[in-house]
Amino acid sequence: MNILKSLLASAVVAAGLGTSASAEIKLGLDSANYEPFYSRGADGEWTGWEIEIGNALCAAMEEDCTWVPIAWDGIIPALTAKKIDAIVGSMSITEERQKTISFSDKYYNTPAALIAAKTSDITSVADLAGKNIGVQVSTTHENYVNANFADGSNVKIYQDFNEHNFDLVAGRVDAVVADSLALSPFLQSSDGSAFEVKMNFKDDAIFGIGVGAGIRKEDTDLLAKFNAAIAKIRADGTYDAISAKYFDFDIYGG
Repeated sequence: MNILKSLLASAVVAAGLGTSASAEIKLGLDSANYEPFYSRGADGEWTGWEIEIGNALCAAMEEDCTWVPIAWDGIIPALTAKKIDAIVGSMSITEERQKTISFSDKYYNTPAALIAAKTSDITSVADLAGKNIGVQVSTTHENYVNANFADGSNVKIYQDFNEHNFDLVAGRVDAVVADSLALSPFLQSSDGSAFEVKMNFKDDAIFGIGVGAGIRKEDTDLLAKFNAAIAKIRADGTYDAISAKYFDFDIYGG
């Protein structure tokens, strides 16, 4: 009898551990640094505005969360395959992506930008003819460049956001199209000081209406929790307090 009780107790403990582990929400983000939104230090810890916002959302939901880095072009397949539970990694809400996954309400919105050398003759879309344009794979920026500039320009695709910046410095591309805010740390660096924003782009059909958390279509309860959490941190000042540490403008957008 004692042996039976011991086995039953062990089973209860194991079941409890299993429940706890399955309840942890896995937040997916790009494995490459994407400052100021997120970057991974030498100690393996993730820091940045989006990390703090994601952690605040988890606190508002009263859920335990862990960050899971995944190569950007495989992050939606990882979500649908249940390797992660949500994408909290600066993914724009677009109609094309909504065919596969659902999105929470937006939690920020910044425009796309094209950067080039300050000495460059690129001042308008017409000047991009024959130029080499760098853009990250599987992004709304790649979609925009392919839709608008591919016929007259040479488009070079990169796996990593930072790689096209390196090639811009090296002269292997003439311009880069990416999120304006994500480009800001590069432009403020010594390597990026010779470059500037030449144009901003707005196209809701391609760029969407902002960035939201990507959720599996069937996970309607989790989607509702994220939406409630976004509303909560916006209302109680948490969102603004975190943002003030990184930005001197309203990143939430109009």
